[in-house]
Amino acid sequence: MSDPVSSASVGRFLTLADTAEILNLSLAAALDLVRTGELPAIRIGAAGAWRVERVVLESYIEAKYEEARRMSLWEQSDFANIPELSGGRILRPGGPGPLDGETGRSDGDAGGAQSNRTS
Repeated sequence: MSDPVSSASVGRFLTLADTAEILNLSLAAALDLVRTGELPAIRIGAAGAWRVERVVLESYIEAKYEEARRMSLWEQSDFANIPELSGGRILRPGGPGPLDGETGRSDGDAGGAQSNRTS
């Protein structure tokens, strides 16, 4: 992964300001990610300054890319294969069947014995 700042010049831990800059977020947004636990971080020193490990941030970014990729595939799969799975026809439950247009039976199949009796 090619960061705008070389990994050698940054060190192991990033400040929230560095993290916000890399993610192109406001400092408040980066702090929200840390406080909600979405982005793991640790508190260092007496003042309790937040630090994000560089490899954790890189993993977070990769996970977000994977999440976006999976969401895109999910959205595409909702409707992309309907015509392929149904032979080019959209089949609705309770609607016309796929064979004779009404019952789902072939024309020669009466669906069982019929009775001519009246009740």
